Amino acid sequence: MKKSKAAVILVLILGALAGLSYYASIILSSTGIGEDMSIPLGLDLSGGVSITYQVMDENPSAEDMSDTIYKLQKRVEGYSTESSVYQVGDDRITVEIPGVSDANAILEELGNPGSLEFQLPNGTVYMTGDQVADAQARTVEDQYGNRENIVELTLTDEGAELFGEATTDNVGNYLPIVYDGEIISYPQVQSAITGGQAQISGMSSFEEADILATQIRIGSLSLELQELESSVVGAQLGSQAISTSLKAAAIGLVIVMIFMIAMYAILGVAASLALAIYTALVIATLYLFEVTLTLPGIAGIILSIGMAVDANVIIFARIREEIAAGKGVQTSIRIGFQKALSAILDGNITTLIAAVVLIWLGSGTVKGFAYTLMVGIILSMFTALVVTRWILYAFYGLGIRNEKFYGRAKERGTVNFLGKKAVFFALSGLVIAAGLIGMGVHAASGNGALNYGLDFIGGTSMTVDMGKDYTIEEIENSIVPLVSEVTGDNDIMANKVEGTTQITIKTRTLSLEERDALQTSLTDSFGVDEATLTFQSISSTISGEMRSDAVVAVLVSTVCMLIYIWFRFKDIRFGASAIIALLHDVLVVLAVYALARISVGNTFIACMLTIIGYSINATIVIFDRIRENLGAAGTRQTPEKLSEIANRSLTQTLSRSINTSITTFVMVFMLFLLGVASIREFALPLMAGLVCGAYSSVCIATEIWYVMKLHLGKNRMVQ
Repeated sequence: MKKSKAAVILVLILGALAGLSYYASIILSSTGIGEDMSIPLGLDLSGGVSITYQVMDENPSAEDMSDTIYKLQKRVEGYSTESSVYQVGDDRITVEIPGVSDANAILEELGNPGSLEFQLPNGTVYMTGDQVADAQARTVEDQYGNRENIVELTLTDEGAELFGEATTDNVGNYLPIVYDGEIISYPQVQSAITGGQAQISGMSSFEEADILATQIRIGSLSLELQELESSVVGAQLGSQAISTSLKAAAIGLVIVMIFMIAMYAILGVAASLALAIYTALVIATLYLFEVTLTLPGIAGIILSIGMAVDANVIIFARIREEIAAGKGVQTSIRIGFQKALSAILDGNITTLIAAVVLIWLGSGTVKGFAYTLMVGIILSMFTALVVTRWILYAFYGLGIRNEKFYGRAKERGTVNFLGKKAVFFALSGLVIAAGLIGMGVHAASGNGALNYGLDFIGGTSMTVDMGKDYTIEEIENSIVPLVSEVTGDNDIMANKVEGTTQITIKTRTLSLEERDALQTSLTDSFGVDEATLTFQSISSTISGEMRSDAVVAVLVSTVCMLIYIWFRFKDIRFGASAIIALLHDVLVVLAVYALARISVGNTFIACMLTIIGYSINATIVIFDRIRENLGAAGTRQTPEKLSEIANRSLTQTLSRSINTSITTFVMVFMLFLLGVASIREFALPLMAGLVCGAYSSVCIATEIWYVMKLHLGKNRMVQ
């Protein structure tokens, strides 16, 4: 490359960085203060609208309440995936939607029946979702004794009449069922159905039938709702959460850049420039696609900045190996990118598969987290494979060609990791056993296996008029500590009703004695009028259906990742050992939650999903090197040769495993060090998960693969 061309490329890249940085700074400076040029924030960071509905039906059943809450949750996700819906008392439902301030603009839409439509072949709507009384998945036997999965519909009287007329006139035709403009089923009418009961058959599995039944049920609300009250509430964490997180990100980013330059010289300079562009692109993308940012989202972005250097570390290791082999710098750069490509693609695609499945099947914060994850993966691959490449070519074209500026891979003896596999397995077993025993002890003592927070088990909501206007910071620093002292609860959520002196505080379920004690303390300490203080029981904001959605999404994504690894590596033992290592990491982090009694709340799901993505990515990089070395070794492999290949692969990728773990850990540690209390509680298990993920990829996954290779499968070997 000519020097003039290299200079133009570098100027263009630096210009793009300057422009993106300016654009991102405007977005960040506006975020949180209500400007148009800002990232949408969740209820915990910016506040929003809170609407409470009164159920008009007498004595609503628990099933009807749960069903209505889930339907409302699905509807409000159109405003934000971070919205929450929960039960208050026996017959009220509260909806909280972040980032909006006009309650009247959404009240009518939420109260309307769903957008489920039953259509004729010509598209005419003959029946809507509110004329379906119930829909349930069933497994039955047909006339030949074969089991089949169906959806059983129960219609209202009006629905039965309309359905009867439509099916009578369309025997043999297909009548589509449409939800939110999308056809979710296309059943064929076998005969006229006039009794108000119908069956939809043809599902390949019970899960498919259950999903269809759920979609039909959420097409109409089970209960009649009437607005009781609505208000605009302030942020639960306040502006301090945003400012401290930005400070943590900035300091962490600088530390990572210094580390990369110290470790990789001119390569580290290229990575630092690419990382700065990556950070600005993430901020711009979140703004352009209106991704709602919440507490887990902030942590996820900061984590992704640390992980974004991973692809660069893989590439740099390959470049240095080529230089050590005697190749020129330009050739080493070109071959280094080529050899690193498969590891980068496989590692990121497996994580991307998980993100896509979570968006498809997840709900609530799971879906919001998945969008953030997907943005991070795509942009990190782009900056590493495109931006870093052109920066390096520009540096070379400008005359930085001496290999001393790039470094070379150091000769090091192969570490015998597999020889210590029994020790690694025993150590992991002890940690997991300690966690399980701890969970059992806590469960036996009546405290619960895990310290479930409000998001999972519900609690008590207290509304009080403080008589004066308090800021979120004042509430957090003076009122919340008093409530925590009286109740012994460290998982307290507080926010204020804008334009009033009222605040709402949510705690674990309080007894009558605890309520009286809290009332007395607030009166003595703040002069609160007891008449303005009310208590209500509230349900969990993460419903059973949402937890089921998360579990199903994780299981499906795990299976999809297993299939992809099997396809790419032509050996299911690679996929199976990666999934086992992933399960190992989840169990270890559960042990941390159990033994440290960290509150299991809304961030728990995001934490686990982050660890899954990180763990699988780290493992795939090592497996890619094993696959390469296996191919170079030929088809005849003794157990000793196989062990040598595995150990050599682990040693060759060890610097990548260590350096990526350090940069990622630094970012999360700064969040833990500088963040507000709620963020620190999220960052602590995340740090444990990062350490565990690095450990399992080196000390567990490959060792499990080796054991499987020796003893399982058609080409197993006997020592």
